[in-house]
Amino acid sequence: MAEDEIIGAVAGQASEIQNISEIVGSSESLQVAFAVLIVGIVGIVVIYRGFSNWVKTQKFNYVRPHLSRFVKVGVLPFFAIILITSMNVYIQSFDVFDEPRVGSSEQIVIDTQDNVVIGKEGEKLTVAGTFGKILDSINILVIGYTIAHLIPIVIAKREKTSLEKEDFADWKDLRGFADDDGDLFHKFYKWVPPQNTPEDISDEEFENNLKTDEGRKFLEEYRTTKGLPIGSYEQLVKEPFEGWKKSERQKYVSYFEKCVSGNNQSGKKLRTGQEVEEIYPIDTWREEKRLGGFDPIIAGARPPGYAERKRKNLPKSISQILPLGIFAAVIIGIVSWWGIDLIVLATATGGLAIGIGLALQETMQNYFAYILIRKDKIFAEGERVKLDTGYNGYVHKITPRVTYVRDALNESFAVIPTRQLVNAQIINYSKEVKMVPAIVEVGVSYLNDPKQVSAILVKVGKRAMKEVIDGKGRHLVRQLRCPYLDKNKPSCGCDKDIHVEINQPVVRFNRFNDSALDFSLWLYVRDYGAQFKTKTDMRMIMYEEFKRYDVRIPWPIRTIYKGDEKREQEEIEKLDEQRNDVIDKYGIGDIGRGSGENE
Repeated sequence: MAEDEIIGAVAGQASEIQNISEIVGSSESLQVAFAVLIVGIVGIVVIYRGFSNWVKTQKFNYVRPHLSRFVKVGVLPFFAIILITSMNVYIQSFDVFDEPRVGSSEQIVIDTQDNVVIGKEGEKLTVAGTFGKILDSINILVIGYTIAHLIPIVIAKREKTSLEKEDFADWKDLRGFADDDGDLFHKFYKWVPPQNTPEDISDEEFENNLKTDEGRKFLEEYRTTKGLPIGSYEQLVKEPFEGWKKSERQKYVSYFEKCVSGNNQSGKKLRTGQEVEEIYPIDTWREEKRLGGFDPIIAGARPPGYAERKRKNLPKSISQILPLGIFAAVIIGIVSWWGIDLIVLATATGGLAIGIGLALQETMQNYFAYILIRKDKIFAEGERVKLDTGYNGYVHKITPRVTYVRDALNESFAVIPTRQLVNAQIINYSKEVKMVPAIVEVGVSYLNDPKQVSAILVKVGKRAMKEVIDGKGRHLVRQLRCPYLDKNKPSCGCDKDIHVEINQPVVRFNRFNDSALDFSLWLYVRDYGAQFKTKTDMRMIMYEEFKRYDVRIPWPIRTIYKGDEKREQEEIEKLDEQRNDVIDKYGIGDIGRGSGENE
């Protein structure tokens, strides 16, 4: 019985729609009006496409992308509304339509005397009124479309402004970016020295440094053993943020001019408005700088479409989904305005929706898992992770269906359904506290003094802390105070974001082995991948220092001595004084300092 009621209700809704079609078919004037409306809309769309393509090639589309998108979204609805509203006013002001000349089915009755169409429930619908209602519906759709697409632009602009303020804060922390025009930071801020002498500096040294520009610069870049700066900054201009924004925009304009002029690394004139992006818009340019540690962006240094490919398969944000929701709500409102029962419509399509939902169950699980991974920042592309299956590698790509994890040696890919990673146990080596131990184990002869060996290993560790660097000159080993600061140079970042107490290097006397005394040298590096180069360089330095101080690494064989032990002992003792000097200078780490340490 209930099923018959639903079928009957749906049939009733269909008859109302049929009434509209009867009205359209009954009037040639109405058909002509529809044709004019369609031709006008098509013309507007054609003109808009040309206008939109023209806007894409203009400089302001790159320098002011939000304004450009606002203009492109607003032009089409503006002219469409003018066309539709003009037609509606004209029709309502003049008697344009002829009287209906055809009969109708049982659902409608044509009243030729009053030039109206009477629906099955007695509602009178004039031809002009029907067409006017259709035009109003189109107008509402156009307005809804416009609002749905303008709101995300406003939201995106606010997000970009917030990111700009974060970039400005980073600029202040770094005391300027590498691509600044001159010493921009000190045009906006003046360093004020502390009233009291900071720790680790004598009063005399502090006072002497305050007397010279070079000394003040040293103090400004100085960090205490806890990694804290000293002094404060006094603002010299009223709006430093606005001045910094102007400077960044000038940098981008310079980048843009180099791209279009051919004076760039590619050696050719890059084109605007291309489907495959050759020139970064300013928002993308800022994001690339942010991801690259605010290093300068070199014009023409990346292949076309580089940024777009890097962001491929990123999840849609709420601002991107918002237009669909707003437009869907407008459509539902119009459907209800035309008298269609939404409850009946939803009931009729409910079964189909349930079937589709069951068929796409796993797909939707993957998609929502993908959104959760992105939103909660469980891991991201480029981070080093270890899966609960034991697979260890770099996250290559996260998609709404599967996630690719690349082996560190590029020998294989692990392909995992994204939904499985939400409930999996994952070790992320790149998350938050980026400190990974680089451990080198070594065995030395029983004839060497363990204290002397420990001191030499401490020296090896301290050398490695300063000497082991990457291709950009940044230290791989984490330390409380960057060695560059002692040379009055900016820190490379090896002393930033250390949230745990560390005391490096760490030397451990592990055991008495069959043929050697086993030691290990520990240094904490900045990320998982940095440990491999660090351990290689540590071994090179260790070999050099062992050779210098005659610390012997025994062969893994059984040695039978026939009076040679005394001679070998005498050879080793020849450098006792030098090795003891190493103990005096570097100490032996924390060996022998109490007990019960947690390791």
